Amino acid sequence: MRALTAYAASTPGDTRLTNDNRSNGGYVSNYNVNNPTATVAKDATLAECSASRGRQNGPSVAVDPRNPTVLVGSSNDYCGVYNAGVDANGAPIPSGPIWLGYYRSENTGASFQSSLVPGYPGDNTPYAARAHIRTASAGDPVLAWDAEGRLFAGSESSDDPAGSPKTFGDVWVGTYANPGGVKGATINDGKEFKQSVIVAKGSSAPNLLGKFNDKTAIEADRTSSSCRGNVYFAWSQFTGNGGVAIMMSRSTDHGVTFSTPMKVSASIHDVQFPDISVTNNGHVYITFRQFGAQGQQGDAVDIVGSTDCGGTFSPPRVLTSFSAMGVTDLDTSGGSARDCGDAPACKSGFTFFRADSGSRSTADQAAKNELVHVTYEAIVPGSEVSTGTTFGWANASGAGGQSAIYYLSFNGATGAIATPATPIDLVPVGQQLFPDLSVDAGVIHALWWDSRNDKNNTRSSFRQRPVGNDATGNVASSLDVYAATRPVSGDAWTSAVRLSDVTTNPNFEQFGGRTVPFAGDYLWIDSKAGVTYGTWTDWRDTVGGVDQREVTQDETGADVLQCRVLSGGSFTGDTCPRLGGLDQNIYGTLAP
Repeated sequence: MRALTAYAASTPGDTRLTNDNRSNGGYVSNYNVNNPTATVAKDATLAECSASRGRQNGPSVAVDPRNPTVLVGSSNDYCGVYNAGVDANGAPIPSGPIWLGYYRSENTGASFQSSLVPGYPGDNTPYAARAHIRTASAGDPVLAWDAEGRLFAGSESSDDPAGSPKTFGDVWVGTYANPGGVKGATINDGKEFKQSVIVAKGSSAPNLLGKFNDKTAIEADRTSSSCRGNVYFAWSQFTGNGGVAIMMSRSTDHGVTFSTPMKVSASIHDVQFPDISVTNNGHVYITFRQFGAQGQQGDAVDIVGSTDCGGTFSPPRVLTSFSAMGVTDLDTSGGSARDCGDAPACKSGFTFFRADSGSRSTADQAAKNELVHVTYEAIVPGSEVSTGTTFGWANASGAGGQSAIYYLSFNGATGAIATPATPIDLVPVGQQLFPDLSVDAGVIHALWWDSRNDKNNTRSSFRQRPVGNDATGNVASSLDVYAATRPVSGDAWTSAVRLSDVTTNPNFEQFGGRTVPFAGDYLWIDSKAGVTYGTWTDWRDTVGGVDQREVTQDETGADVLQCRVLSGGSFTGDTCPRLGGLDQNIYGTLAP
């Protein structure tokens, strides 16, 4: 079997997972990942992905427990968006798919070969027929390995392939296996795409007004219990009447079929961000974020558990309450906005991406305990201040504060909180966002975004302005990835270390027609067999520029390179989207 081509990382220490530029290999067919000598013509999407310098966010990564030199990453991958020609003014048409990436490393993350999970529109390989899905887009990827070389990739999906405005809102799971079977050489684990199947269908309706499934989570049982081999999948289900629920389904045949979904968030009115943990005895735990709603409940992290291999679950219980972090502003029409740029433009004049408190959880399936480890971001009590503008950090206009990453552990055997919620690394200056954690061999590993190196915000201002913004709304590089560790049996976290080599600017306006920033909704870390790897969204390769549609520049540092001209009294679309203005990428590195 030919080894994967080794592509050098563009920055020492950090490795780029999304090679959507010809200089470092481009994208290959997922069929060729497993069949490297097969002749497969690049379809329009893969050809575009090999040169697009496009956008990727919302990363995930999974370390193979049988062979930790094998890593697979994924993301919301927009690399194929401009795959369908140009309009009358020469602007590429943004009609191609947003899809799940498949980024494979066989050298412990030193380099990655980039591809897409099969089944995207235009996939011309034999694997396309194995993808039993019905949508024209896919995103929010989640990954999990079982103990026998299988990799499971979960997704939420939406757009109608026929191009209508309706959204399907399906969730599905794809399965990869070792082409040599369970006893095959472990370097080939998770290399052959076997199938993808719909776990739950949304209902077709415009503007998400039907049943829409979102924010997925996945885990496989690698224990020696009677539940070994089960795959558990959870997601948030939204309905047009405002109802929200955490749903769960399981597979007992290695991802070939999944059970009828069950609701596990009974009596909780507003929920999201599920995550799944399996403990050494095969017990299954699902944590999720509970939102404050109409005075009926507060902001909290909840948990449910199953002692029968996911057949039934306990009623939800609150693990911890907290003061929620949620960036918000008022747009110029007076409505509430979760992100701001040129559109929507907000009264504060700031530019920022959306961010909210979420929860993540994990367990060490090899450890002989029933501990579930949980992290989330929240406003530090006592840090609340008035921002003096319409911008807010604490889910309300004008309400400022400091967001920090918290950790707690729950003992499923006793039903008690084993470690109370405390900050992992509370620093005098800086906001902390998008945490994740993993646990392996008695050590807990955490990572998050951190703005302590934001030169536009100081001790007196960081709680009052979005990351990267100065007082007049100019933006600059402001975020790094930090990480820390803690012994499971101990009570102290190590001092946080900086993982990312380059401080990055998350406020580039790359979405909504170059009018608003978007950073995805999470970072990711995974640990198996002594290898820990973290991934994040990064803007170091983005080329800044000028938005020709602005009569006067309203800020510096947020606009990206774009090429527009006046035609018939209005500006054309961007005729140069491949020159770096959209070059948002996924980077990763080995973590402590």
